[in-house]
Amino acid sequence: MKIWVDADACPAVIKDILYRAANRAQVELTLIANQMLRTPPSPWIRALQVPSGFDVADRRIAQEAVAGDLVITADVPLAALVVAKGARVLDPRGDLLDASNIEERLSMRNFMEGLRSSGVDTGGPAAFSAADRQAFANRLDGLLATRRQG
Repeated sequence: MKIWVDADACPAVIKDILYRAANRAQVELTLIANQMLRTPPSPWIRALQVPSGFDVADRRIAQEAVAGDLVITADVPLAALVVAKGARVLDPRGDLLDASNIEERLSMRNFMEGLRSSGVDTGGPAAFSAADRQAFANRLDGLLATRRQG
């Protein structure tokens, strides 16, 4: 398993959790963004900078991820692409997206996008909280433990 991170919008606290987990579990972690990223020195961690542009980082992640990999993103269309390839997705709030729930999540995302494009104010997501951070860390630890057992 490799871990791929949609790093442009990933909260810094989540990146920190990922850095520690990659080193502890000795799993490859690749952050992909269209800006230069600083990462701690580690044989397990690397950052790839892609050109600026709409969905360039997403396309690179979708191209690189394979079955069994884990992708960290809040981008539901990207999640759908990688789940179709057999990867799993963990969003920064700790929600796991896989073949059992991605269609529902994508339908809801498209519905809300339709409302917003027609002028309806749907509000934004809740502020990122300590509970979200803990949920992410717990789910990531569980996924890495499963990897070691399997």
